[in-house]
Amino acid sequence: MPRSAGQPALPLTTDDGAPVVVRRSARRRRTVAAFWEDGNAVVAIPAHFTKAQENEWVRRMLDKLKRQGERGAHGAGRRRPASDTALAAHAAELSSKYLGGRSIPTSVRWVSNQKSRWGSATPADGTIRLSDKLQPMPQWVIDYVLLHELAHLLVAGHNAAFWRLLEAYPETQRAKAFLEGVAFATSRGLGPDEEGAGAPAAGWDADAD
Repeated sequence: MPRSAGQPALPLTTDDGAPVVVRRSARRRRTVAAFWEDGNAVVAIPAHFTKAQENEWVRRMLDKLKRQGERGAHGAGRRRPASDTALAAHAAELSSKYLGGRSIPTSVRWVSNQKSRWGSATPADGTIRLSDKLQPMPQWVIDYVLLHELAHLLVAGHNAAFWRLLEAYPETQRAKAFLEGVAFATSRGLGPDEEGAGAPAAGWDADAD
């Protein structure tokens, strides 16, 4: 049904129903970014954009997110595992799907004290810990780190047998490159603008075609 005059605009959503949040920032001059944050598709734009420019760039960036499959990697409408219980359940799903269910951790939890690594596993007691710095990142990156640690419960080192365990996961190389990029930027004091808590899933120069 068309919206009649005087009615408020309907909330903007993605094709799969996720809320879209547009953030204007005075710090941005030409760049536009889009990323997933707490189940929302966030599009960050310069504060000086007109409404027409906003509409155009929101459309472009949502298309870009859709093409990249950030949300589709873990199922439309599904929230990422925020609690330790949800993370453990998700680990069991990944083990079943990619490792034949052979990796069975005794516990999987988020931790805030890992400053130099994304995750760690202790084969002796079957425990896995993921850095909470991963939480704003794309789900396919979190899944890679979780699978990496699940694989360590089967093979302790990074030998050929270990990497063969990760061959079934289609985002392994992409996720490794993503994390290397984050580490490179962090080591040089670079980071996301203040309005984006998560690592950008898609970036674009507003002056570019």
